[in-house]
Amino acid sequence: MELTKKTTILFSAELHRRLSRLAASRGVSLGELVREACESRYGVVGTASRREAASALAGLALPIGEPDAMKRESVPAPDELLP
Repeated sequence: MELTKKTTILFSAELHRRLSRLAASRGVSLGELVREACESRYGVVGTASRREAASALAGLALPIGEPDAMKRESVPAPDELLP
């Protein structure tokens, strides 16, 4: 990934200390830690990542039933909810 834009973020001394320690423990820079958090929280992902995720999901062999049967199995009947 080519980094071409710069942003200045101000942290409290305590937050900066905690984030710096976390970055060091993970072996990454503070900037990389913040970028990863932004991508994770705000979903800033590219088309390639989305395609990879879709392919991984498509490759799963999961037991899937018919929609009506799945609904009956997952949503309790009204008389099961009331005493």
